[in-house]
Amino acid sequence: MATIRVVIDAKLLKAADLAAKRGKTNRSALIRSAIEEHLKRLKILELEEQERLAYLAQPQKPEEYRGLEAMAAWPDG
Repeated sequence: MATIRVVIDAKLLKAADLAAKRGKTNRSALIRSAIEEHLKRLKILELEEQERLAYLAQPQKPEEYRGLEAMAAWPDG
């Protein structure tokens, strides 16, 4: 572990301390968890963007999905 110094707004610090208390943890664990979650979201966004670009580079052809519309349609009745 490394010790760092972070400057945050007083209101944010108070909210973080309250959240840590409610979660029965400490401020450091709360901040570590928040950073980990944020990094996971960034990775997901990066992967989604890579997938989007791949589909743009090689779009799906109509024959690849033809026939699937019938399976996805609501049944009559």
